[in-house]
Amino acid sequence: MSNDYRIGIYVDAVNVTMNGGYGLRYDILRKFSCRCGGIASRMNVYLSYDEDRIKTDTDYRKKTARFCEMLRDFEYKVTEKPVQTYTNHETGDKISKSTIDMDMAVDMMVQSDHLGKIVLLTSNGSYCSVVNAIQDKGCKVELVGFDNVSCSLKKAVDSYVSGYLIPKILPIESPYSWGKPGSRVRGVCYDFSQHDGYGFMRFLVKLNDKLWITDSRDEESPYKTVFAHISQFEDDIDPASLPSRELIFEFDVVENDKGLVAENIVLVSSPS
Repeated sequence: MSNDYRIGIYVDAVNVTMNGGYGLRYDILRKFSCRCGGIASRMNVYLSYDEDRIKTDTDYRKKTARFCEMLRDFEYKVTEKPVQTYTNHETGDKISKSTIDMDMAVDMMVQSDHLGKIVLLTSNGSYCSVVNAIQDKGCKVELVGFDNVSCSLKKAVDSYVSGYLIPKILPIESPYSWGKPGSRVRGVCYDFSQHDGYGFMRFLVKLNDKLWITDSRDEESPYKTVFAHISQFEDDIDPASLPSRELIFEFDVVENDKGLVAENIVLVSSPS
């Protein structure tokens, strides 16, 4: 099999959870990563944990164990390492540090020889040099992030996708399937007129390899577009900030006599 079809998934678990990715569905992540007919050759999750708390907090110990068991059910390899705590003898302050990012960086470098693409989940800009080295070896890198994603890292990778925009990868309350009339989805306001007070929202509805076809009128485009009036945005949204591909909104998809429109539009993520 050609390396072009081999996909590697690398998740900095605590970083992702602490930066908007709480509740991440790892089965959907696998489907998204392999959306272009790829094979999940390597799927690695890196988890740092509090060793003292594991020993004393039963709930924390059980939740950590269940999380790892769930990941292994989905065929992810889980690398677990305790957070190391040091004391600054001059100030008396305790300093916590994990070496889990080093394990992740080494695995990515070594395993990229046999991969066509790496899907990286983190917001940590310290991976920029690793990304550049992997690209020099001929392997593409796609970044998926939620909040506080390093601008340098976004620029270093071959492509960036906000995890908020991937259908079903995070829990969302809706009685209808993502993208259907009545459902609640997440998307961006890619076009807006301050003078007229309206614009258009775009959201992802299909997992394919055509994410670059952003014109929803194209049959191959994985996106849908809906009309959005300023009256449907939450009150503290500044119209001058629109349009924006950085602001992520959650909204209801409603069908009326004019077609699909966005209602109850709420901001869920903005650049740090």
